[in-house]
This record gives sequence, structure tokens and C-alpha cells, in this order.
Amino acid sequence: MRDYLNDDYTAIWTDSEEEYGKILEFMGRFQPKLVNRVKLYSKETPIFEEFGIQHELDKALRPKVWLKSGGYIVINHTEALVAIDVNTGKYVGKGSTRLEDTIVKTNLEAVKEIVRQIRLRDLGGIIVVDFIDMEERRNREKVMIALQQALEQDKAPSKALGFNEFGLVAITRKRTKQALERVLCQPCPYCTGSGMVKSIPTLCYEIQAEARKMAMEQEEPNLTLRVHPEVAKALKTRESMLIDELEQTTHKHVIIQSDATLHWEQYDIY
Repeated sequence: MRDYLNDDYTAIWTDSEEEYGKILEFMGRFQPKLVNRVKLYSKETPIFEEFGIQHELDKALRPKVWLKSGGYIVINHTEALVAIDVNTGKYVGKGSTRLEDTIVKTNLEAVKEIVRQIRLRDLGGIIVVDFIDMEERRNREKVMIALQQALEQDKAPSKALGFNEFGLVAITRKRTKQALERVLCQPCPYCTGSGMVKSIPTLCYEIQAEARKMAMEQEEPNLTLRVHPEVAKALKTRESMLIDELEQTTHKHVIIQSDATLHWEQYDIY
């Protein structure tokens, strides 16, 4: 609290009596002039809901952020940097016949939201922004000025490096703590953090290949494939020729068993 609190804060709320006492004691020792701003929350409504924090947290964990005009930005984390893409989306301009005007307006609106999201999500390191391409140099300068002014309100040291030859803008921001996504989330157990899983056709061909090998080792007349429901559906419909081919080559009757408890990519053959 000592590192973040200043006169800009109008109140400090907590819903824990124990924490309330600790905060009062801490503030009395280190920032006595702010003691009166410490409040104990006692309503039945959860404190995060009361102040709209839960809603903002939910939005801050999504990659896509909508702009009021109908455009949107997409924020993606990688090991090396954070990439932010700006799109016009549903916004086509109002009363303007020039596409350039629509693009500039969307980019300027995106600037404010990008800086807000950078602060809200605690994004640090290298941040690369792909604004919508603007043909006129003066418009690119207008967007850069707006970005630099918005970054001046950020307490963490940051710098915008300007448009490069590919139309990208790099922002460097001092990393003071872990990004919000890293604090509140964990790698996906399904895709192991890659953001991708195998497609249905890929899985079907993989299962057929494995089943062929299994069939050579078994003497039973039946071959059972226990798979995820979506994979089972595909094997019975659009990928059914794989099952026909499997039965013809192995001379076995193939039984497809759907199991909703299985991981998308998991399957058993017996």
C-alpha cells in the first residue's frame, strides 16, 4: 500500500474487520493523513460487485475489448512481448465519405482504451500496437501525439517509439509486477498454454492410424474407439469413410463409444 497510495485515492475499502484493523495501524504509522479514508465495507452485496470490480476483471481477462464506436482491440500475450491489434469492426463512420476519417477516429479512440488496458492489466516490457493503416502522415502524427499524451498519465515509466516502416508502434513500459493475466490465470490444461488443440479431422486420422496398429496386435473381432463426443460425431458422419476403410483393412467391426469425460484430444482403443 505504501508504494501505491497517494492523495489521488478518495477511499480505501475492505470487507474484512481483521484487515481493516491492520490497514488502520499501517496508515497511522506511515500515512496518517490518509487514515480517515480507510472504510470498512459491511453490505451483503460482495464488495467486488458493489464497486463493479468483478465486471472489470472479467473484461480485463478477455483478449477482445470493444470500443464505443463499434471498433475493437485484441490483446495477446507472448513470451517476448504483448501484441495489440486495432480493428474498425462494426464502425463504418457517420456522415463521413472518407475511409481515412473513419480509420483515424477509430485509432484515436483505441489509443485511450489501449493505455487504459495497459494500466488495468499491468502490461509491461515491450508492447507492439498494430494500428489500422493510415495513408496521410499528419494522421499518423496525430495518433502518436494522442498516444504520448495518454502515456504521460501512466505512473509507470513508459515510452512510445513511433510508427515503423510496417505501420507498427512499439511501447516500452517498465515492468513493476506481474501482469494481471499471470496473477489471476494459469496455463490451459487442455492446450498446455499454446492456445491451440488438434482439429477434428486431424484427430480422426490420428485415431485411424493408431487403430490400425492396435488391430494387428488383437485377435478379437471387435475394435472399440472411446473418444470425445465431438470426435465420435465426426467419425459417424463426415469422417465415416475413415471407419469404413479401417474395417476393410483390419477385417474387424469398429465400435465408436462416446465419452464426455475425455479430454478433446484423448482417446482409448481396445
